[in-house]
Amino acid sequence: MSVRKAGVLVAGAGIAGLAVARALPGRDVRVFEEAPEPRTSGGSVTLWPAGVAILRELGVDPAASGRRLTAMSSYGARGRKLFRIDLRRAERAYGHPSVHVARSELIEQLTDGLRVEYGAAVSAVEPDRARLRLADGRAVDGDVLVGADGRRSVVRDAVWGDDPARLSGWVTWQGYVEGADGEEVTLIVGPEGLCGLAPAGRDRLLWWFDVRSAPGEPLWAGDPDPVGAIRERFAGYAGPVPGVLAALEEAEFFPHYRHAVPGVWGRGPTTLAGDAAHSMPPAMAQGANQALEDAWALARSLEDLRSYERARARVVRRPARLAATELTGRLRLPAPDALVTGCYVRWLRYASSYLAAARQR
Repeated sequence: MSVRKAGVLVAGAGIAGLAVARALPGRDVRVFEEAPEPRTSGGSVTLWPAGVAILRELGVDPAASGRRLTAMSSYGARGRKLFRIDLRRAERAYGHPSVHVARSELIEQLTDGLRVEYGAAVSAVEPDRARLRLADGRAVDGDVLVGADGRRSVVRDAVWGDDPARLSGWVTWQGYVEGADGEEVTLIVGPEGLCGLAPAGRDRLLWWFDVRSAPGEPLWAGDPDPVGAIRERFAGYAGPVPGVLAALEEAEFFPHYRHAVPGVWGRGPTTLAGDAAHSMPPAMAQGANQALEDAWALARSLEDLRSYERARARVVRRPARLAATELTGRLRLPAPDALVTGCYVRWLRYASSYLAAARQR
């Protein structure tokens, strides 16, 4: 039997779902999460000024546990400097820093004070009625249903009919090593792929290796010794890479997906947020940021879901298209620091509904 619960139902307790719930104070919001406890996997995330600003409006300060970032530098595999982006210029322009923070700690802060039901897997969805059917046999109705249940979204599939995402041909291996210092992201790019290093706070350094690959090739999910394969593949890289390779113990793997972002995401009283609506590769560090942008925008258009979707689609297509090129893994040409910094600062506003609205205020 279905029990009527006037309010907002949110499927998924990742960054998108939790941010949506926090963005709707005073509403009756229920969050349903398939996992038996908060999801803490996924390493850490880079939050650009708009994402930090939105989180602070939601009562969350990622800088409390993460690391403020002041620069992002790129080098060739043999150590040649390519460019350096001064992230302090973006901080001055938009009033908030860039921050790198462990996903687990961000999830913990977002969850605080919310009503989240864990172990509540969604088995079916009736989009036109904002109804969730749970694996335990319950059916829950709401006035609005938000599918924030990630790339394998059950809600999206009920609205769209299938999963539109396709493998991009790139994969990532990532993990932490201890001993992080400084406030700079470092990218080392060469023919074997990209090595990225970012301080994540609390003496942790996130490392990741982006590799152009395909099923059956080295470094795919079934590799029996991923750490050994990573060490062999990136053995010739200069700078800090040898030290990171020596410290590796285990690696978390995930492939990159991409898809075209439609102009309308939902149907009736049902809509989407985060990866459910716009899966994209991590190349531009936009996944978490765009999820937060969705939550901010949705809270302002809850009575007109199609307007929310159309407005967000126009903006989110920009980073989605750029991320799909896997640009950070391909860009090996030097460029003037001032030019790259200026372009990056402007691009952050171009990829943000929040910053565009702030400029108009």
